[in-house]
Amino acid sequence: MSKKLSIGLFGFGVVGQGLYDIIKTKNLNIEIVKFAIKDPNKKRSLPAELFTTDKEELLNNPEINTIVELINDTEAAFEIVSRALSSGKNVVSASKKMIALHLEELIELQHKHGTSLLYEGAVCGSIPIIRNLEEYYDNELLHSISGIFNGSSNYILSKGFIEGLDYDSALKQAQDLGFAETDPTSDVGGYDAKYKLVIAAAHAYGVIVPPDEVFNLGIQNLAAQDLQYAREKNLKIKLVPVAKELDERNVALFVLPKFVNETEFLYNVEYEYNGVTVQAAFADQQFFFGKGAGGHPTGSAVLSDIAALRYNYGYEYKKAKEKTDLKFTNNIELNIYLRYDDEGLVDALKFIDIKERYYSGSYKFIIGKVNLQNLIDNQHRISEGKAFVAFADQLTGVNLSA
Repeated sequence: MSKKLSIGLFGFGVVGQGLYDIIKTKNLNIEIVKFAIKDPNKKRSLPAELFTTDKEELLNNPEINTIVELINDTEAAFEIVSRALSSGKNVVSASKKMIALHLEELIELQHKHGTSLLYEGAVCGSIPIIRNLEEYYDNELLHSISGIFNGSSNYILSKGFIEGLDYDSALKQAQDLGFAETDPTSDVGGYDAKYKLVIAAAHAYGVIVPPDEVFNLGIQNLAAQDLQYAREKNLKIKLVPVAKELDERNVALFVLPKFVNETEFLYNVEYEYNGVTVQAAFADQQFFFGKGAGGHPTGSAVLSDIAALRYNYGYEYKKAKEKTDLKFTNNIELNIYLRYDDEGLVDALKFIDIKERYYSGSYKFIIGKVNLQNLIDNQHRISEGKAFVAFADQLTGVNLSA
């Protein structure tokens, strides 16, 4: 029999409102007792007595047995979640950055206090990838996970390929529609996708990797020449996070723009939609597709976690507890496309071999194999020099450096 959940909800923005709308339509034995908000003067659709600016009214309320955290402040979110777990309250969160930065500590808090933290809504919106990695694939050997984890950057890329908009115009449209923030760096720079990748990899491989050790390069330097090159080759450009098991001892994680061909599932994932491809030893290739952003899609994932708590569900982190020899590494080789102006950058990246090279008055590119560490060492130079880098291969071409 399910237990009644009395919820304290932090945040009443797009996702919080979406969650409330969904809960209203369902008979789930769930009650939202109190909402904690930042701005008490903002006009809201619910009675004022349901809202407070004092977090203690939720954290110290014995009537509340479940905290739902949906705010944008990473450190404040961690304080809320860690205090709730420590005081015996279960938690549902959609704060991917907070979870990725503090995952090891959050796992320990759950174990120590016998509480649960669920966060399906933090990774790929409505797509239930975490629960599938945790349950369906718990005894599966996973070769790789990759996909489109960020709807804002994918919206911009779709606008460029399908509608012919330049990067700045597409970004402006995304901002006007609320898909991208005023400062879009987290989305277009691959940081948002990286945080989601770190979380997914913990469930897929049992490796907990500090986000600052994972290389991410975004689409900020995308230019018309890059789009034209892709079109001529019948390719699309997508911002793709990758987790790949290289052998029984090493797993690699990175986020890069990728040339995607028409045989790949990701080729047809457009606008704010997300897609996740799982390559498994026994189940082979499987693909998950759904909306990655928005109040109702993310709200549905949050509600799924809340509903699971009625039956005392919690992540077991089986692969992390197995203590295998699998370790994270950046010592890999991969094929990239580099569009550049700075000849010195080509030398600095120390190409292992070169497959194609092109020069013209206004456009130079090179395609070849590099060590990921050389990209990491030259990340600032790539960004400042307005160079554009894309992964130009299939995942089978990503291998340990000799």
